[in-house]
Amino acid sequence: MCAAKVAGVDSSTQSCKVVVCDADTGEILHQAHAPHPDGTEVAPEAWWDALCAAGDGLLDQVDAIAVAGQQHGLVALDAEGRPVRDALLWNDIRSAAAADELILELGGAQAWADAVGSVPVAAFTVAKLRWLADHEPELADRTARIMLPHDYLTWRLRGGGPGTPEPEPTTDRGDASGTGYWSPADCEYRKDLLALGFRGRTPELPRVLEPAEAAGRTPAGVLVAAGTGDNAGAALGLGIDDGDVVVSLGTSGTVFARSTVPSADATAAVAGFADATGAFLPLVCTLNAARVLEYAAELLGVDLVTLESLAAQAPPGADGLVLLPYLSGERTPNLPHATGSLHGLRPETMRPSHIARAAFEGMLCNMAEALDHLRSRGTGVRRILLIGGAARSALVAGIAAQIFGVPVTVPQPIEYVALGAARQAAWALNGAAEPPTWPARTAAEIPAPAAPAIGRRIRAEYQRAHGDLYGSSSMGVATHVPRRRRRRGGHD
Repeated sequence: MCAAKVAGVDSSTQSCKVVVCDADTGEILHQAHAPHPDGTEVAPEAWWDALCAAGDGLLDQVDAIAVAGQQHGLVALDAEGRPVRDALLWNDIRSAAAADELILELGGAQAWADAVGSVPVAAFTVAKLRWLADHEPELADRTARIMLPHDYLTWRLRGGGPGTPEPEPTTDRGDASGTGYWSPADCEYRKDLLALGFRGRTPELPRVLEPAEAAGRTPAGVLVAAGTGDNAGAALGLGIDDGDVVVSLGTSGTVFARSTVPSADATAAVAGFADATGAFLPLVCTLNAARVLEYAAELLGVDLVTLESLAAQAPPGADGLVLLPYLSGERTPNLPHATGSLHGLRPETMRPSHIARAAFEGMLCNMAEALDHLRSRGTGVRRILLIGGAARSALVAGIAAQIFGVPVTVPQPIEYVALGAARQAAWALNGAAEPPTWPARTAAEIPAPAAPAIGRRIRAEYQRAHGDLYGSSSMGVATHVPRRRRRRGGHD
């Protein structure tokens, strides 16, 4: 008898990745990918086209499939299952003012943290609904159904689509917990918050499935698992345990850990998400991660390999040159209209090597601030699991251990979001009480720094530069306007 095969899909901001695995061992048998359009609003059909392209010749060979997708994105459909507009993605900041309004209207940040474990920021679906209601009310009136990106693709796999509103849409607790209108602690939708966000409108929402519950089958009979959000998918793919904290350096940066209790942080720094196993996933997100290095390479007119070589030539701390890497605004700290800035420019630091080093260190200092937020909420840190595109750099891993001050494990460069989705598909297929045990895939282990004072000094310089521009109290607190100037931003 042939071993069962499962497929996992990572529908991310930039592309669709598909992995096919042996359901018992987790061995990766096939991989493929297809690009997504650039931008912060995208036609949902583009995701489906990319999934069909990446999965061509693979998805009809598997026994089960699951989709993990970028969180928060707003997919608004009419009664016939057609999008009323392009989907607004998590990194579209036009809803920043809407998030502020919603915080005030419910009675403050603590009220939101108590209700759904998180405080709305521009990324959250509930804030995007408010923007849609206020800026495109005729489209809001046409909206009969709300989905997230992974919900939409799961629905399409099961035969739904434009002009075919059935079958019933589904989601999971991991992705639902990022909407702002589903409570991880109570495991239920807050229809009152949906109505608050959408100015009284209450469109249909997907049914929330249990972690190992199947959503249905494809028209060809392939089992479709619940799916989840990308961060919950990565946690499942890595098989994280107590004391493991994941730092993901992709388009965005995320820092998250598994918890047995729900989180409710009124400072808005830590999002109280659920995971894909029935537990919880406190998470801190930044808008700027790997692309900081890409933009720095473009600035210097070099490729990423040369950028790393340049950065290695400068001393730790870059002789006091600091990059605040808020190139796309920032979510944590909550500065959606901020810009990046270099501090400490002097003749001896105005060199390509120092600028390159400042880019690496600035990106990782921003992630270290995110890690501090998790620590402040009681998360113990035994080691860091460093994943994402930028984690493939040996220099990134070394600087990360220095700045974080703890051991760093770099797993093999695998698509862990897609791998987690595949593991969930195998779980739904076998019907066991726990997900299947797949082996860890470790590429490198970097010990805690022998000279921790160097990392502390780099962090101190970074915090001083941030404090000079934004005020030291704004590291993670809802502060949108720089002290030195007021800048209009976003699309509203």
